[in-house]
Amino acid sequence: MRYLAIYDIADPRRLNRVAKILKDYGIRVQQSKFEIDVNQMRFIELQARITDEIDEAEDGVKYIPLCERCRQKTEVIGQGRCIDQDHEFVIV
Repeated sequence: MRYLAIYDIADPRRLNRVAKILKDYGIRVQQSKFEIDVNQMRFIELQARITDEIDEAEDGVKYIPLCERCRQKTEVIGQGRCIDQDHEFVIV
């Protein structure tokens, strides 16, 4: 199943940890949004890892299922993926 994972994390350290976890399961499509494609077991694993990192009183994470029909209707204007800020670039 494919999901859109979106998050709002108050603490920068937790934010970085959540982003790193989500990178293990999908691709960043915008700053705080990842598309993840996982089976049920991996989804449960992902949720547990995220739950262990966040402070539920301050942070929020949503998992929005994306059905195949909805994905086919998705329209993108401009870049469809976010440039990963953790990736090193060499400018020559």
